[in-house]
Amino acid sequence: MEFWTAIQALILGIVEGLTEFLPISSTGHQIIVADLIGFGGDRAKAFNIIIQLAAIMAVMWEFRQRIIDVVLGLPRERQAQRFTINLLVAFFPAVILGVAFADLIEHWLFNPITVASALVIGGVVMLWAEKRQHTIEVEAVDDMSWKHALKIGFAQCLAMIPGTSRSASTIIGGLLFGLSRKAATEFSFFLAMPTMVGAAVYSGYKHRALFEGGGDLPVFAVGFVTSFVFAMLAVRALLKFIANHSYAVFAWYRIGFGLLILATWQLGMIDWSTAQG
Repeated sequence: MEFWTAIQALILGIVEGLTEFLPISSTGHQIIVADLIGFGGDRAKAFNIIIQLAAIMAVMWEFRQRIIDVVLGLPRERQAQRFTINLLVAFFPAVILGVAFADLIEHWLFNPITVASALVIGGVVMLWAEKRQHTIEVEAVDDMSWKHALKIGFAQCLAMIPGTSRSASTIIGGLLFGLSRKAATEFSFFLAMPTMVGAAVYSGYKHRALFEGGGDLPVFAVGFVTSFVFAMLAVRALLKFIANHSYAVFAWYRIGFGLLILATWQLGMIDWSTAQG
């Protein structure tokens, strides 16, 4: 493995880990950063699958006790059964729309201009959602109904547009549909588990030829470990942060970063219009 390739893997692993569960779009950041450092092609497709899988394994490890309790309680505990049903209900829209439109979206929208625009628009929506008066119907994840879960599931589908952010869609959707900030954030983490594992399995199968030979294994290993560690740090930090703060800081970051990308494009500093993630 070449030194620069190792640095690229390290950078992208850090970016994935830090951004996957923050409402700032990990896919958008991956597209932009990968283009800036020249990491693309078939290797990048396979690499992204690996680091996204590492990020979701980190959050599964962080919530491992809750997962074990739910699995063990499924045969007899109503609370565990309702929690599982809510996850499946919220996951269902992403399965249908993802299979139907994923290839079209990847072909037409995976570029920095789309990402920047979605970052700005999403940031404005986040500010609006934070400033509006909240009517909290659900204080904790276990208090959710299947109707709440279904609404959040459809909100998550907006994240198919790169730059929108899966976590932002589910968290802001949760706030708009009556969840407390803590409940919306935690449900976003739990919903990420089946969604991201399913996406990784689907992408891995679709691009299975890219994993043959094993020549890129060291690159994948660097990215996997880095993404896992930084995703765990990000999840812990976010849970502490939202206890006493709103999501406005993330909204302003999205707006500023998106406008910066659009400005460099309009001023001719970087030709983002021809870039592909």
